[in-house]
Amino acid sequence: MHKLLAGVFMGWSLGSNDSANIFGTAVYSKMIRFRTAIILCSVFVIIGALIEGQQGMHTLSGLVKQTANSAFIASFAAALTVTMMTCLKLPASTSQAMVGAIIGIGLFIGDVNYSVLNMIVICWIGTPVGTVIVTIILYPFIGKILELLPINIFTRDRILKIGLITAGSYGAYALGANNVANVTGVFTQTGQLSIFQAALLGGASIALGAITYSRNVMKTVGKNLVKLDSFSAFIAVLSSAIVVHIFSKVGVPVSTSQAIIGAVLGIGLLKGAQTINLKTLFSILSGWVCSPIIAAILSYSFFSFFFG
Repeated sequence: MHKLLAGVFMGWSLGSNDSANIFGTAVYSKMIRFRTAIILCSVFVIIGALIEGQQGMHTLSGLVKQTANSAFIASFAAALTVTMMTCLKLPASTSQAMVGAIIGIGLFIGDVNYSVLNMIVICWIGTPVGTVIVTIILYPFIGKILELLPINIFTRDRILKIGLITAGSYGAYALGANNVANVTGVFTQTGQLSIFQAALLGGASIALGAITYSRNVMKTVGKNLVKLDSFSAFIAVLSSAIVVHIFSKVGVPVSTSQAIIGAVLGIGLLKGAQTINLKTLFSILSGWVCSPIIAAILSYSFFSFFFG
């Protein structure tokens, strides 16, 4: 049972990092208070995990045959990787970290299902590209609707605040539905947890991370990459939530970090590339590249040292 603590650690690290992807833009556009954002994120991430979290668990289970020991090492290595990225204030890809950790063990034991891996990688690439496209479509479309409404600026701000709360709650739901597989999915394959238990424990762990340690990465996403007004923040959160939810239906855990960054970049492209902080963007991209590599190296090393 103590091996499940690695899953809790993974959930905590995911929540501390990825909750920023849901409400970071809203908080730093000053439309929603940090405390409100965290409460909404915690509630809806658990709901999403319980209702739709099972699909991604089946996908991850197909990568490598897991034992209780390998599941523990994979979760611990991935969580350690994401925590390192969080300490650096970078939005890491928890999906890539978890898959990298699983692949590291698979390489050691000589058992990797490359067809499943290829499908996951294709979806990883499709995530930021998809959110850029959705953002470029939604931004002018919804903007035109707001322009046509006979409302004053104060009513417009109230509508956008409600929109941000709704989109953020939807984004948190999509995060739980899609990413809970990264937290406790491996433990369902070993029989240590049922699907429901894995979804509940994983969702609660993500919520704990959001509550305790998510403010720094929120700043990177919501403030440092592109300065967003309230409307842009709404579009970014809505676009990323739509794309992540689509992939949860497909059953592939993807990166909410890549989704929100794709959305923010889409807005940056619409407003002019000069609005994008290229230094921050490069740091984020470096984190994405390093996450699966570091996780794979850690899991391979830990597994070979303790169980090789």
